[in-house]
Amino acid sequence: MTLNVFTLKSTSRILCFAIAGFFLNSCGKKDKKISATSTTKAAPPTPRVDGYIVRAMAVSEDLELPGSLIANEATEIHPEISGRLTFLSVAEGRSVGKGALIAKIYDGDLTAQLNKLRVQLQNAEVTVRRYQELLKIDGVSRQEYDIQALQINNIKADMAIVRSNISRTEIRAPFSGIVGLKNISPGAYVTPATIITTIRQNSQLKLDFTLPEKYSGRLQPGQLVNFTVEGNQKGYNAKVIATEMGISTDSRSLNVRALVTNNDGKLLPGGFVKVQTNFDPDPNGIMIPSQAVVPQARGKKAVVYRNGIASFEDIITGIRDSAMVQVTNGLKVGDTVIITGLMSMKPNAKIQLNKIQKN
Repeated sequence: MTLNVFTLKSTSRILCFAIAGFFLNSCGKKDKKISATSTTKAAPPTPRVDGYIVRAMAVSEDLELPGSLIANEATEIHPEISGRLTFLSVAEGRSVGKGALIAKIYDGDLTAQLNKLRVQLQNAEVTVRRYQELLKIDGVSRQEYDIQALQINNIKADMAIVRSNISRTEIRAPFSGIVGLKNISPGAYVTPATIITTIRQNSQLKLDFTLPEKYSGRLQPGQLVNFTVEGNQKGYNAKVIATEMGISTDSRSLNVRALVTNNDGKLLPGGFVKVQTNFDPDPNGIMIPSQAVVPQARGKKAVVYRNGIASFEDIITGIRDSAMVQVTNGLKVGDTVIITGLMSMKPNAKIQLNKIQKN
């Protein structure tokens, strides 16, 4: 009986060791299987993207710029001296010729002074004639005669000054043009700061506009520009007559003045216009699809395909249209830029070309 119990216990102990060994062996095989699976996992496939081959093409850089019309000649009419207006003839909105009398300031005191000098001149001339006769018989000395003759010249000089002051009381049109609205009435006391009216020469108009600094060397005197005005479908032309001598430091632009060549009388000074420049096209321009441009916090980039690698290049862009963007720096003819899959692409990542566009 004792032998059976001992045998049963030995058998149970052997069975337990066998089961434990089986489980340990199973776990080891599972770990090896998992390890083998993880080391043989396939790498992600290389992204396939579309490319565009950069080529040279003619690029026309026509700009639309704001401008203003100005009169050929325009000025405010101010009196030269202070005084009371005795005459005012402002034909508001009508044409006047050069030298037309617009206003007159009281000049009674100057006229009286001129009359007084006339009388003094007459007396001096009589005296000089008397001294001339006496000089012939040595009744007076040569010095006394010269003093009387000098008096005549002094009086004539004073009369010229008074006449000049009288002319300053007459306010005349400085050039032929159209008179604006009057700001005063007859009898008003005016000073040189008073604006009586304005006058403009609208028969010939000029156009002023500003050109960005980068284009300052491409617009020359004699070149034609086109422009349109609000509410008028007609196109107008202007010929560049002059440019400023330097770039404005405030706006980094060049001030340009042109002469309107087809004024039909419907254009008014001060009007806002849209100017279209006509630059000669650049035959070696570079244009790429707009989707190839990757905006950055500072500047822009394009992804270039280089031996299976995505190379991010800094670029500078110029004009654009609905589908293409000009690149002025950063790319060269023959480069292949990527136009698809850019959102998930990283610098120096491996890529594979799927399709290439050449135009």
